[in-house]
Formats: sequence, C-alpha cells, structure tokens
Amino acid sequence: MVEENEKVTGRIIFITLALAMGSFLNMLNASIVNVSLTHIAGDFGMATSKSTWIITSYSVSEAIVLPLIGWLTLQFGTVKQYVWSTTLFAVGSFLCGISFSLSSLVVARLLQGVVGASMIPLSQSLIMKIFPKKKQGLGMAIWTMTLVLGPILGPVIGGFITDIASWRWCFYFSIPICFLSSGVVYFMFKEEYKAEKFTRVKADYFGIFLLITGIGSLQIFLEQGTDLDWFSSPLIVALAIISFMSIVILGIWEWYYYNPVINVRLFLNKNFSIGVFSLLVASAAFYMTAVILPFWLQNVMGYTSFISGKTTATLGISVLIFSPIIGKYTDIIDNRYIAVTGFLLATAAAFYTANYSLDVTSSYVGYTRAVSGIGIAFFFLALNNISLGTVKPSEIIAAAGIYNFMRNLGNTIGSSLFVPLWNHTRAYHHEVLVSHIHSGNPNFLPLVNSVPGQLQTKLVALNGMITREAATMGVNDVLVISGLIILALVPFIFLGDRIVGQAEGGH
Repeated sequence: MVEENEKVTGRIIFITLALAMGSFLNMLNASIVNVSLTHIAGDFGMATSKSTWIITSYSVSEAIVLPLIGWLTLQFGTVKQYVWSTTLFAVGSFLCGISFSLSSLVVARLLQGVVGASMIPLSQSLIMKIFPKKKQGLGMAIWTMTLVLGPILGPVIGGFITDIASWRWCFYFSIPICFLSSGVVYFMFKEEYKAEKFTRVKADYFGIFLLITGIGSLQIFLEQGTDLDWFSSPLIVALAIISFMSIVILGIWEWYYYNPVINVRLFLNKNFSIGVFSLLVASAAFYMTAVILPFWLQNVMGYTSFISGKTTATLGISVLIFSPIIGKYTDIIDNRYIAVTGFLLATAAAFYTANYSLDVTSSYVGYTRAVSGIGIAFFFLALNNISLGTVKPSEIIAAAGIYNFMRNLGNTIGSSLFVPLWNHTRAYHHEVLVSHIHSGNPNFLPLVNSVPGQLQTKLVALNGMITREAATMGVNDVLVISGLIILALVPFIFLGDRIVGQAEGGH
C-alpha cells in the first residue's frame, strides 16, 4: 500500500501509530526492567549482580540480528517479517513473564532480542513507504519520538508497574500492544503480506559466524566491563581480542564474498558513513546522560525510581513536542544545518545544566532536561535523513538495519562508560574537597560544630556530605564531557553532501 497523493490521510496516521507502537515497545523493553532487577533477584534468590544478564541477553541478541535485517527481508519480505516479529515478540514477553528461574528469563530475553530486532528498522522502512515524499519528514519525526521516549519512559513505567503489581507485568504489559501493532499492519498491508513469498537466499555461514562472535563479544565486553573491572579481568581481555579480530575479518570477508550477509559496501556512501558514525557518537553522549541522571537522583538525592523517572521524562516531552515541528523543515532545509543546530543546542544545554547542587529541585532538573530534549530532537531527525538520504531504494532496509545497529551500539557504549567516568570524576572531587578539611581552614571548625553528635559521628557525617557533594560535581563533569563530545561532531557533519528531504534513494 503506497500512497500516491500528497496528503497525509487518517489511514496513514493510523498505520504510523501502529508501527510507532512496535518500535516504542522494542526500545521500552531495553530498559523497563532496569529498576526491577532487585525484585527479580529476590524472587529467584540470587545476587543482584547476576540479574544484569537479563539486560545483557536482550541487547546482545538484538545487536547481532540488526545487521542481518536486509538479508532476512530478502527471504521473508518486509510486511511479513514485521508482522511475525511483533507477534513473536509478544510470545517472548509472555515467556519472560512466566519464567521460573534466571536461566529461563535470560533465554526468553534472548528470544525477545532476536525476534524484536526487526521491529525498529522495518517500522522505519514501512513509514517511509506510506508517507508522501514531501511529508516523509513528519513520518520520521513520529518514528524518532519512539526511539527517544522508549528508553526514557522504560524505567518510569517499569518502576510504576513493579510497585503496584509485579515485575512480571513489565512483560505482560507489552503483549496486547504487540498484537494490536501486528494486527493493524497485517490488515492494512494485507495485499503485500499475501504477495510476499519465502525466497531462499544462500546463507553466508562464515559471515554469520563472524558476526555472532564479533558483535556478541563486543556487546558482552561493553555490558559486563564495569562489573568485571575491565581489563583486569581475563574474560574482558579475551572478549576484546575476539571481538576485534572477528569484526576485522568480517569486514574483509563481506567485502569480497559474492553474496554477503551484510552489505559493508554501504560504507562507500559518504553520507551514510558520516551519518551513522555521527549517530554512534551522539547516541553514546546522549545515553550517558540519560543513564547517569536517574542513577544520581536515586542514589545521591534519595529519589524513588518512579519520581526520578518522572523528573527526567521532560526530555521525552520536549522531543514529543518538537519532533513534528522539526520534521516539517527537514524536507526544505539542508539537514546538515538541522543536525548542527541540534548539536549546538545539545552542547549549550549540557553546559547550561552542568550546575546541579545538592539543593537542586526536581522542577529545575526537569526543566534542564526539557531544554536538552530540543537539541536531541533536531539532530536525531537530521541524522536519519543524512544517513539514508542517498542510499539506493533497494538497499534502504539493509542500511536501516546497520543504522539502528550503530544507534544501539552507541547506547551501549554510553551506558557502559558512564560508571567509570563518573567514578573517576567524583573520586577527583572527593580528593580535592578532603584536602580542604584541616584545622588551618577557618571554615573547618564552624562546619564541624554545625554537625550534631560526638566527634566520630561528626566526622562520619562530614564524610557523607563530602561524598554526596563530590558525586554531584562528578555528574556536572559528565554533562560537560557529553556536550564536548557532541560539539566535536559539528565540523565532521559538513564532510557530507547537502541533503534536503527524507530518504528517497539514489540522489
């Protein structure tokens, strides 16, 4: 069903919302149980540290399948693959909900990641297909909102559901929405669904093996690196070596193999390469702050998981408001300038918000996150167009798979870097603050006397104050670093060619 007129009809909006629900659920499930790990560990009688495999298994399996989307679609078809992926995602969610042990839950999450990987790139492709060419910016704006809102609202929804019901309902929650999305897409694309026949494409088994070992090792390396103290762990060292060697060999193999499972020659397209690498870096910087702020609010400021999620969700509200507005202009303005506007706004917001203190109010945190959301809406929309705007129509789905893999990888890098980066910055500030605590400092005695209790109690309380202050200063440093990372993309994006409008292919 391809719309040939230039109007955005109610039918198009209905289908778009159904597709957006699918991509939203996929992103939501990446973070919805993050705040429930303690409850899950308690139910299964295990250490909370082991429960992190619930998150790792999902991200690893999804990361492996994303680059394969183009190859899979050649065999199953776009509509049929989306419908069955979304349906099987509901099955995976049900299996997660009824899991009886950590092992069974990890296996169910692996299934979720494998079948759900198709949902985001295929929803992207189908939205581009149904929107009139001059209105595709609006369609991508709606789709982009789901990518940003999912990981932000995940902890909020997960925390709320866990508090009023059980962590199992974090998974059951997805089932009816999955069936609604797949049902709408099936009935609206019924002719295409029936026309798509299974076509066997010769498998590149060696390429698939290299992909599984390379991407799988890389994801586990990033997800578990902090817990295992990075390169002090033999396992992390081994994973780093395996991932590096496998990915290098994979690139060489896929370049020369006559029927590659991944079209690495897409990287010869200058705009595609610049777009996806910018997306990787920007996603890492964005996700670093998206993870650290709720963590700081809960562990330093004493917020509940629900309140911290509600406080930071204002970023998503900004994206929700501004994405459709920006989407109208991506079809008439060079997207490089839109991306740069987003980079500069996000950088300015990072510098502007890096002034948190222990006295900061939740309303101020919410306001600063809303400001950050404006810049994010600008650059995410533009990077989508820059990456896919010059890709051939026949290669769009394969390119979308790689595009979403790079976004996913950026998110993983950001979430894995924030802990060691924050630990380093707060340790530095703790050392500096402690160096000022001595009898020669005229403020020392008044500060000690202001704390009630015996001397030992005073010193313990004083150290607690210093620790919280250092942690807050460390958060501000991470915000500044994220801003500098995004700022560095400004000159890089102009290496690409001018792009006006959504991906049409073959410009």
